[in-house]
Amino acid sequence: MSVAEIDIEKQRAGVSDHQDRDKQRHDRALARAVDALSCIKSGDTVFIGSGCAAPQILVEALAHRAPELSDVEVIHIMTFGPAPYAQPGMEKHFRHNAFFTGGNVREAVNSGRADYTPIFLSEIPELIRSGQKRVDVTLLQVTPAATHGYCSLGIDCGATLEAARNSKYVIAEVNPQMPRVYGENFLHKSHITAMVEYEHALYELPPRQMSEVHMHIGQFVADLIPNGACLQLGIGGIPDAVLYNLRDKKDLGMHTEMFSDGAVELVQEGVLNCRAKNYQKDKMIASFVLGSKMLYDFVWSNPLVEFRPVNHTNDPFIIAQNDNMIAVNSAIEVDITGQVCSDSIGRTIYSGFGGQVDFIRGAAHSKGGKPIIALKSTSKNNTISRIVSELTPGAGVVTSRADVHYVVTEFGVAYLHGKTLRERAKALIGIAHPAFREQLTYDAKKYNLL
Repeated sequence: MSVAEIDIEKQRAGVSDHQDRDKQRHDRALARAVDALSCIKSGDTVFIGSGCAAPQILVEALAHRAPELSDVEVIHIMTFGPAPYAQPGMEKHFRHNAFFTGGNVREAVNSGRADYTPIFLSEIPELIRSGQKRVDVTLLQVTPAATHGYCSLGIDCGATLEAARNSKYVIAEVNPQMPRVYGENFLHKSHITAMVEYEHALYELPPRQMSEVHMHIGQFVADLIPNGACLQLGIGGIPDAVLYNLRDKKDLGMHTEMFSDGAVELVQEGVLNCRAKNYQKDKMIASFVLGSKMLYDFVWSNPLVEFRPVNHTNDPFIIAQNDNMIAVNSAIEVDITGQVCSDSIGRTIYSGFGGQVDFIRGAAHSKGGKPIIALKSTSKNNTISRIVSELTPGAGVVTSRADVHYVVTEFGVAYLHGKTLRERAKALIGIAHPAFREQLTYDAKKYNLL
């Protein structure tokens, strides 16, 4: 067959030269990655870099090695992209252990093929450093080494840096599209056992639509935030709505485990500038980002931004050193005494502890700080109340009622700290959806809370 005939056949098959070259490049990188992962032995524990920085070609190569392996534990905080090691049929080869359960492993955890470890995000690096959780091999994604030989971990250092420092082998996926981000976020190439070059676009997390309900919650939360405050916010409709409603504030700062696109817009408008911060002044401190390419371009060699591992960003004693620390976190449900469930829907594991308790406690001890739990009052098109008389059977308490200060829904703000159970029940019923207040009141009286 002539070259022209081959080209025609490709066109008929819908395969362009560009696609063909991409496949060849991918296959070459995959072959190198499989070879690099030959250091993994049966019984090893493998840590995978987290979030949108998950090493794509190395994860794929790990699955290719499955037939040669047994009883390999795979651990990570939430990752994006495929998780082939947690798929049905992989049980003899891999056992996944989620420190935070993402959508790609949720079914495996709840069906019993994978495990979930409840743990504060701040404590994961020490768990690894101490040897309580042994790590044999770390798989991560990095920038190419610069002049002095250092690779940046880019958009997520979290617990990955500590895993790399304490594992026998470090396998790095080197991606020129990974942003170089300042801070305690670098690894020297001499510490890396093998490098696999593979250029590709990073995973992106599209922004969620802000509903009218989100905007009401965002405004209530924004009213609690003074000028000069230091912020911790997560990701999703409520945090985005909070950020949107902060445009009339001045000199805001940030100390957080992560931020997303909405924070960039506040920086560009001059609202978030970190000038009023009294600790790590003039710096946005975080461990990772989740969002769009615009966000990744923003953190790339930006002197305003410093990433540090979660044992720094999420240490409650460090958080508390920021005056006017405002921590905004979400919940799945809150009972009328103030107990907060954030990691499960009943017995079904949904996410994890993450940094909620770290920041709730840090903000509570900050001068002028405010810990806030913000949630929609209902789910399932207003058919289920998320302010409940008692938590769903099997639901786990992430934040205890003694830790809770502010709870916010679209119907207002309840302040619980230092309040009796009776006062708490009355306040929380007051911000529940009106359709459920009568039943909640009836239950509260039945339990002798009102």
